Amino acid sequence: MTASGITASTSHLVLIPSYNPGEKVYETVRAARTQWAPVWVVVDGSTDGTPQGLQTLTQGDPDLRILVLPHNQGKGAAVLYGLDEAARQGFTYVLTMDSDGQHPADLIPEFMAASHQNPDAMVLGVPVFDADAPALRVQGRKVSNGWANLETLWAGIGDSLYGFRVYPVEPLRQVMRGQRWMRRFDFDPEAVVRLCWRGVRPVNLPAPVKYLRADEGGVSHFNYLRDNILLSWMHIRLMLGFLLRLPLLLLRRLKPHRSNTP
Repeated sequence: MTASGITASTSHLVLIPSYNPGEKVYETVRAARTQWAPVWVVVDGSTDGTPQGLQTLTQGDPDLRILVLPHNQGKGAAVLYGLDEAARQGFTYVLTMDSDGQHPADLIPEFMAASHQNPDAMVLGVPVFDADAPALRVQGRKVSNGWANLETLWAGIGDSLYGFRVYPVEPLRQVMRGQRWMRRFDFDPEAVVRLCWRGVRPVNLPAPVKYLRADEGGVSHFNYLRDNILLSWMHIRLMLGFLLRLPLLLLRRLKPHRSNTP
């Protein structure tokens, strides 16, 4: 603990990839800093003035770090950049969260505690939707979850798309460095599937999610056609990988069942 009561860690950090998030990013970063230290933001080529605004938040705050990429490369690429730097600094786990105010910063300590209790696992947020959540987004994620569960032989992934989660740094770096994909919107679902293939078990915790309207400061970069094509191609290659790994996955399923709750 720091003098202010914020949890400080040398093994776990909060990593926030950010691309043109609007004013909500400042609220998000401040909320994360009230819960944890350190907090890093990877600015993925933002052009909305937030790189400069975020830098001002670091004044007098050594536990907040802003990493700026020169041009937009995608969420997965921004996370990988942060993972590489985290590994160089000796961190072994990162909690990723979106910069647009959708994720619950107040649950950071709970997720980090679950990671400490389950060091061989990834801690996945399972979204709890309010009544205003877009029905198309809620129903659409059921399709992605179904594919992810099939591709892992129902290894226990509670949700494949929700980006509020704790990853072990080195296994995820190895997964990403081993192939060219997972650099954009395909990052979240492909990461959990491939980590399951490597034997990193999922631990699921409920977490509320907010879908903010434009008048509430909400910013969405989701493109229905482009990103669904990207996800379709992702599941095609994951199914091919699944078929190649099917004997190993079947052997794992025959082993004694381990709980996926902390």
